[in-house]
Amino acid sequence: MELQQRAQRILLPAKVSFIVLTVALALLFNLLPWRNSAGVPDLTAAVLAFWCIHQPRRVGIGVAWTLGLLLDVGNGALLGQHALGYSVLAFLALAVHRRILWFPLWQQALHLLLLLLSTQLLTLVIRIAAGAGFPGWTYFAGSFICAALWPVLSFLLLLPQRQAEMMDENRPI
Repeated sequence: MELQQRAQRILLPAKVSFIVLTVALALLFNLLPWRNSAGVPDLTAAVLAFWCIHQPRRVGIGVAWTLGLLLDVGNGALLGQHALGYSVLAFLALAVHRRILWFPLWQQALHLLLLLLSTQLLTLVIRIAAGAGFPGWTYFAGSFICAALWPVLSFLLLLPQRQAEMMDENRPI
């Protein structure tokens, strides 16, 4: 009975300040000086996809475009490559956000893996078209690491929404 009540909990609305804080922390993580290291997850893309899936009315393609431009400027990358990749990621996440939420977390992680791989592939095509060389297959390791971190990321980002406003034994919130 306890497990059934826990599964039926209604989440509180996400605060805009918390969304901004998590996106800013993920962006700062990506701006650390390890952008050319293999296997570093793109936390900005993962957090962006999370909020596009869970809060589609608050986080969308405009936020994704802005984050991509900030990342391009911060990393000194080709202006617009991450912006386009994040915009496509946001579009795809918004297109399937209702469907993804029906699945358990490990299947959501598989969906996220496909979204992140498509974003990385698009960014890679843009880089190669601009004259950069192929970075190797380890370039895609970050997407697999993000997908593996999806259950932990989901738990942490939904934690403030699980807190009850007031305790009432007769209410599932």
